[in-house]
Amino acid sequence: MARRNELSDELDPQVREFVELLRGVVDRAGLNPRTLADRTGYGRASWERYLDGRQLAPKGAVVALAEAAGTPADRLTAAWEPAERAWSRAELRNAGTRDALRIVGVKRGEPDGPSRPDGSGGSPRPGGSRRWGLFVAGVMGVVIVVVGGFLLTGDGDPRPVSDSGRTPSPSASSPTAPPSGALCGGAACTGRDAEEMGCSGGLVVTARSATVGTVLVEVRYSRTCGAAWGRIVRAAPGDSVRVTVGKTRHTARVTAADDTIAYTPMIAVPDPARATACASLASGETGCTG
Repeated sequence: MARRNELSDELDPQVREFVELLRGVVDRAGLNPRTLADRTGYGRASWERYLDGRQLAPKGAVVALAEAAGTPADRLTAAWEPAERAWSRAELRNAGTRDALRIVGVKRGEPDGPSRPDGSGGSPRPGGSRRWGLFVAGVMGVVIVVVGGFLLTGDGDPRPVSDSGRTPSPSASSPTAPPSGALCGGAACTGRDAEEMGCSGGLVVTARSATVGTVLVEVRYSRTCGAAWGRIVRAAPGDSVRVTVGKTRHTARVTAADDTIAYTPMIAVPDPARATACASLASGETGCTG
């Protein structure tokens, strides 16, 4: 049995259960990250992150592991689905923490008060700077505790989300061959499942987002794979998401009663700014990113 790092106490229980299940399958089959890389097409470093709980294994990697270990994939994929939802919820909380950090940054940039008579600036009120410093320290203390939890999980995927929702567009061109750790690249990804192709996990960012009712709709983008797709979170049965790039579009719908997430197949695009995701809710509400 391979010696591994202890799983973080901050891991969601469903994610922890899933990672422990993966570890058990790997150990019983006598596999390790090196042999897994040879048999599954996912890199050694990726498997080390998956088995340490620092990154959620994509569904495609889970299926590939089952084949390599000679075990049915059903049990693994059944455990993966709630783990993926839990991981996505953690991403949303992480995004909220980053919003708080930005707010604190803006507040710290505001002047304490009017300039001093001698023109040197600063606050003429005794203790004003000290009170503001204590306020910032208090807020930052709360934020650091929250951020620390996510750092311990190793979720290094920067995906800022806000209702106005977009990050700077990565400058990338569609790769002509599948990149390391992924099973497709560029045009070959169009119409394919991001999880199965290994294009999600640590390879993805939220490029645009918007809120429709209580549902979050996102343009998800993998610069490594050169492809975008649409996703809805906090959704209900009957809610659907559509992603559009030019004249190409794909849709997905929430069908299961216990599902809250749906994502579309991918569309190859060098710049996520050219992709739009729209949500159509069972309640009749609609809305798009951008």
